[in-house]
Amino acid sequence: MSATPHRTEIDPDTLAALIAGGVATVYEASGRRGLIDVELTQIVPGARVAGPARTVQCGQGDNRAVHEAMTVLRPGEVLVLSMPDPVPTALIGELLATQAKVAGAVGVLVDAAVRDVDELRALGLPIWARWRRVRGATKQERGSLDVVVMVGGAAIAPGDIVLLDADGAVVVDRNSLAEVAAATKARVEKETGLRARLEAGELSYDLHGMRAADESAAL
Repeated sequence: MSATPHRTEIDPDTLAALIAGGVATVYEASGRRGLIDVELTQIVPGARVAGPARTVQCGQGDNRAVHEAMTVLRPGEVLVLSMPDPVPTALIGELLATQAKVAGAVGVLVDAAVRDVDELRALGLPIWARWRRVRGATKQERGSLDVVVMVGGAAIAPGDIVLLDADGAVVVDRNSLAEVAAATKARVEKETGLRARLEAGELSYDLHGMRAADESAAL
């Protein structure tokens, strides 16, 4: 079990830029890096959150580490729960989620299952999970907090920024945050301009130069 790492405060405007962009835009703006490439169920519809990762590596089929994580979870963090081999065992339900909400977590990413779905929706804490299953976890293996975890082929280090919305999830390396946020803002501005032109009747086939390229190739 590692010590709780020092958390550098994240500029709220930087987080706001990522949230405004959304998962798909941030993924593209970051050079198509950081995709958490796994099917996720959005337990609370309409949620979109971002924050530094509080990572938890559980024992296989065990959630003792999740209980310990509640002792160090800080406001604004995204709780990331994983295990060595993802299986549909519930690592979190209403009672643990209640603790996470009280601690100030902005969201939870579960590379396993959740249960108590009706209660979780009523609670309102944004949660994304790989499965919904009643099968309960054991509480025998301590696991590890604040270590690098792998979720959907992406490495998530403590303090990396995890962004989640209806499209899924993406992780931004904390050392590249400012660069990715700036690229996200630029992409949003570009897409806003393109949207206006499309609404005016122009076609993406022309705006992206595909028609001209095809006509040139046909000569």
